[in-house]
Amino acid sequence: MKKGIHPGNYRLVVFKDMSNGITFIIKSTIQSKDKIKMEDGKEYPLIKLDISNTSHPFYTGKIKLVDTAGRVDKYMSRYKSHMEKKKK
Repeated sequence: MKKGIHPGNYRLVVFKDMSNGITFIIKSTIQSKDKIKMEDGKEYPLIKLDISNTSHPFYTGKIKLVDTAGRVDKYMSRYKSHMEKKKK
C-alpha cells in the first residue's frame, strides 16, 4: 500500500438501514450532522441508508417484481407519434 493516501481520522459511525431499521457500527470517515445513542450508552454519528445488504433483494433472496410490461406499454403510447414520424 502507498503511504499517505488514506485518511487517518477514522471513528466509529452507526449506519442505519431505513427500510428495515437494522443498525450496524463500523469505522468510517464520513461526516454526519445526525447522532444516535446506542445500547452501550454512547452517542455516535448516524448515517441513514436507503438500502443495505440486510434489505437488498440480491442478499435477502426476496425478489421484487417490476411491472416491465406496463412500463413498455406506457413508453410506446407516449412516443407512438414520434416513432411513426421516424418510420416515414
